[in-house]
This record gives sequence, structure tokens and C-alpha cells, in this order.
Amino acid sequence: MPRPPNAPPDDLFTLMTPWAERLNTDLDALDREAVFSHEKWSAVRESGILRTPFDTEHGGHGRSLTDTMRVLEGLGYVSRDSGLSFSTSTQMVSVGVPLQRFGSAELKGRHLPGILSGETITAHAITEESGGSDAMNTATTAVRDGDHYVVDGGKMFITNAPVAGLFLLYVRTGDPGPFGLTCLLVEAGTPGLTVGPAMDKIGLRTSPIGTLDFRGLRVPVAQRVGKEGAGFLVLDYVMKREVLFAFSITLGEMTRRLEETIAFAGKREQFGKPIGSYQAVSHKIANMSIEVETARKWLRDTGAKVEERQDASLDLASTKTVVSEANVRTALDAVQIHGGRGVLTAHGVERDLRNSVAGTIYSGTSEIQRNRIAALLGL
Repeated sequence: MPRPPNAPPDDLFTLMTPWAERLNTDLDALDREAVFSHEKWSAVRESGILRTPFDTEHGGHGRSLTDTMRVLEGLGYVSRDSGLSFSTSTQMVSVGVPLQRFGSAELKGRHLPGILSGETITAHAITEESGGSDAMNTATTAVRDGDHYVVDGGKMFITNAPVAGLFLLYVRTGDPGPFGLTCLLVEAGTPGLTVGPAMDKIGLRTSPIGTLDFRGLRVPVAQRVGKEGAGFLVLDYVMKREVLFAFSITLGEMTRRLEETIAFAGKREQFGKPIGSYQAVSHKIANMSIEVETARKWLRDTGAKVEERQDASLDLASTKTVVSEANVRTALDAVQIHGGRGVLTAHGVERDLRNSVAGTIYSGTSEIQRNRIAALLGL
């Protein structure tokens, strides 16, 4: 498999290449039936990609943030199963990343080995039906009762929830606002925790999402990640990496889509000429190339800034908006250029379009990102 233009170094990009055939098997059927494939998850586990950003003392590969982004870019380029790739990113960032940074030694020793191997699938429970992007006003409460918290409430649209064995809950232990959030680690099957079935959706169909319901859920204080009231610090740390990880995958997908569209436009003929020779088509492809390279620059510059611990709040909001919206536009252009083939499920181009839509919503909608940018500009 050829490397894409401006791909990361061979040792990073090629990590996922040997697993490409297994990752892409039976995708049409799995997407149509919205099935999370445990067989494909086995390939993800065996590849070692889940260990990339974690410390070697816990069995990780000890890679930097920007190295991890490049590995995930390679995953996006190699794997056509965007749902599986999204679940992979969620696995890395939802519990493992905050646990390594904020968790106790006991919690790390108990849970990180299973998270890094992929034996334990994880999810973080942030979004609520009434709250959406307003995480600071979380309605799910956790009341201290001796050496336990008693949790009541519910969460919505939780990626990996139907297949997860471990959850990080963002709950309210104080007044609404940034200092009222706390993070609690809960295992599936704990009395008082009910996990709803997978919910049907337009795209990323092989990545299951579901609901969580808490009724008198008792969680030991020892399973708190970070201090009480420090949930916003955890959330801020996690969301930076969620954006960078997930949209690095998107960049890999966009790069592959561009290359395939160029190849198609070069061989598909109409009126005796390749369609790529017509300005209407070539300009669309030129715009796709601009979108891809713009996304690449935003991601790499922002990743470097976060890695250097600089203030990247404006950069992250801009990166998320730029890349997610570019993904939709380039997917739509690819459908248009492929014509009738573009709308057929057998060719996979329409699936890219369906998958792209969610990126403008998860991790904070485009509207929320623009609100944040405006506020950071003093408006």
C-alpha cells in the first residue's frame, strides 16, 4: 500500500497496514446492520495501536502526543471502517488518558493493563439528554455517603456504551459550574447502572452509542479520578486529546478519499476524455486538496502547541471546526465526482459522506466552536 503525500514516518504510518485486510472485511454488511465487530476489534488489539500514547511502565509504547496523532492518521488512511476507528480513538482517550494523568496508583495498576490491551473496552459518560454541549451544568448528581458516592441521573449518546466494560462518569458533586464536576470510574454490571441498547444512526454505524441510567448507583470514593470538584480539569485535558485523536483519523480518511478521487477522475472517460480534464471536475479536486492540506496544517500545528503546553484553546476550536467541515465538503465533492457510483453503497463513497456528518456534532458542535472562538476573541 503506497504512503499518502506528506505521510508520517514509515514506522508510524505502517503500523496499521498489516491489519488493513482484517479491518476492511465485510464492511458493507456490518455498516448496514450497525454491528460492532469483535473480530475486527481483535485486529485493533493485536496491532498494538491502543498502547501508543501510554507510559511504558503500564505496557504502553510511550509515544508523544504528535506521534500518536500520526499513528491515528495512518489508521484513518488504512481502515475504511470509520466507526471502528472512532471507537478506537474513544478507547484511547475516554478512560485510559485521564486515568494515566489523574488516577491513583491503585486504579492505574488495576485498569490500565486491560485498557491498553483492549481487553476492557471503555467509554466516558459526559453528554446528557437535556444538557448537550453544556457539560458545566451536568444534572447527574453524586452525593457523598461515607466512603461511597450515590449517583442518580443519566447520560445520552455515549460512544462504546453498549460494549464497554468500564466507564468514566462526569457527575455533579457541587454547584453548577466548572468546580462542581467530579469523575468516577464504574465497571459495567455494577448494581444501579443500566446500559441501554445500541441506538441507530446515520453514520459511524459500526461504533455503537447508547444511554446510561443511574439509580442509587454506589461508587467507592477510591474510584474517583482526580480530586472532588476537579472534573473540569479532567474534561479539559481529555477533550483536547479527543479532538486531536479523532480528527487525525479524519485526516487520514480525507487523504485516502482525495487519492482515490484523483485516480477515478483520471480513468473515467466522458465524451472521449478523462473527466479530470474538465475544469468543473478538476477544480473540485483542487479544492479537496486544499481542504486536506489545510486540515493537516491545523492538526499538526495545534498538536505541537498542546504538546508544548501552550494555550491552544483558540487553535483547538478552530481545528475542530476546520477539519470536521472540510470532511463533509470533500466527501460531498467525492460523491459528485463519482456520479452514479457515488450514491451506490457498494462503492463506499456515500458511506464516507454519512460518516462525515457526525464530526460537526460530536466533541462540541460547529456552532459551539464558533461561540468559543468568538468569546476568545473578546466578542
